[in-house]
Amino acid sequence: MSAFRTIWTTEDKYVEVIDQRKLPHEWVVEKLITYKDAERAIKDMVVRGAPLIGATAAYGIYLAAREGANMEEAFEDLRLSRPTAVNLFWALDRMKAKLANASDLVQTAWEEAARIVEDDVETCRMIGVHGLPLIEELSRKKNGETVHILTHCNAGMLGCIEWGTITSPIYQAIQKGIKVHVWVDETRPRLQGANLTCYELTRHEVPHTLIVDNQGGHLMQHGMVDMCIVGTDRTTRQGDVANKIGTYLKALAAHDNHIPFYVALPSTTLDMTIRDGLKEIPIEQRNQNEVRYVVGKSKISGQLDEVLICPETTQASNYGFDVTPARLVTALITERGVCSANEEGLLELFPEYK
Repeated sequence: MSAFRTIWTTEDKYVEVIDQRKLPHEWVVEKLITYKDAERAIKDMVVRGAPLIGATAAYGIYLAAREGANMEEAFEDLRLSRPTAVNLFWALDRMKAKLANASDLVQTAWEEAARIVEDDVETCRMIGVHGLPLIEELSRKKNGETVHILTHCNAGMLGCIEWGTITSPIYQAIQKGIKVHVWVDETRPRLQGANLTCYELTRHEVPHTLIVDNQGGHLMQHGMVDMCIVGTDRTTRQGDVANKIGTYLKALAAHDNHIPFYVALPSTTLDMTIRDGLKEIPIEQRNQNEVRYVVGKSKISGQLDEVLICPETTQASNYGFDVTPARLVTALITERGVCSANEEGLLELFPEYK
């Protein structure tokens, strides 16, 4: 793997992130100096992906302490920056608990945010360790022929710190010499698959093909997909999974075609306080212009530009996520192992939630 991270600290102890809105066409780094910078980076999707959102929020609390901001306001503002990804709340709760009795808020926050980042790196690596045998088994069944994996949105290293969740087993399979090919959903409306997953798979020399979101079912019907791996922003106690809008449709197609559908699940995205994902997970509704416009590199000017794709008066719906019921999930791949998508399976790996 090429050595880069999605969030890092500078010599003057501020924080820098990649502006992922500009990828794959431009590599732009943003410096976060205040906690409001971190809040905006999360809200405006400069950073995205549940683990990276959590890490950015953690460093946002450090920046709040450093600038002498009102800490209660900082926690609340960051908590409201995105509603669905549970890592955000997990990271903020962890920071609040650590700072509760701290004599030096700035140093304690700095150290704890750094630990959150390093913990995520190891978590994602271990997801790959446990997910790799699933790819190895398919490779053996195919006598070493290419394993075709379909994924949705971006839960690669760009949504995390390193490794990624869905990409960790893929990268580790490539390192072992297993032939892998990835079908990459473009993932409307923000095109995270086309822009981000394709970018990092290209960078890591992983064979892949970009497809429109609605092509997956056709590929499955014709035996061109061996397995699906998706990420998650929040997973309930009974195994329901909230992920980028369109995930549910892929799970339905996989179920109908008897194709295993796996969810790569860092435990930081578990929400064991709720059971029924359809009823209890808040689904973010984003700005309709994300649907009405597409952003891309102009063939004429070579610059990034927004293009309107519908009549100016047309209104658009823009739900950011959907919920895939546990019954459609073959298994959850976690940093502690692979388990069934139900309460029993999760509690076997995570008994602390009993």
